[in-house]
Amino acid sequence: MKYRFAAVEDVPLLARMNRQLTEDEGHRNRFHTDTWFEDRMRDFINGNYRAILFEREERIVAYALFTDQTENIDTVYLRQIFVERSCRRQGIGRDAIRILQEEIWPAEKRITVGALQGNRAAIEFYRAVGFRPYSIEMELPPAHTAPPAHTAKPGRAVLSTECEGEPGPMRTGDLEKD
Repeated sequence: MKYRFAAVEDVPLLARMNRQLTEDEGHRNRFHTDTWFEDRMRDFINGNYRAILFEREERIVAYALFTDQTENIDTVYLRQIFVERSCRRQGIGRDAIRILQEEIWPAEKRITVGALQGNRAAIEFYRAVGFRPYSIEMELPPAHTAPPAHTAKPGRAVLSTECEGEPGPMRTGDLEKD
């Protein structure tokens, strides 16, 4: 597989692929406009991120977006990796990670990546190519955001014993009332 660093001229292609990525993973950014995606990718390319385009049979089939400008100088952050839908399950993602490790990223740097909690395909892929769980990132939505549909009923708590992304048993219990 061939590869090259992306340039500003590649922004429309990167934006189209990034839109597909957000659709496939169910990311909240998937509802933005094409212009928003182009601006986003242009900002990445013109900023501290580098994009690599992967080509097979003279066709761009994947991209990776990463930076080594992180708070930890020993780390490269892989922000995105995407394989075209029609090219999946052909080893392209695995080959892309291998190329990044062997030819692009410094061997002495740790590589980090994030995945949306519900994106099981990405999580399984990252595990398959050698990534291991290290931390969990959580967010507190803005106050005006409606609670998730799975919120417990008043007076009941739903407890989960999840560890390293593996689902654990669920149980409910009464909350103490004031």
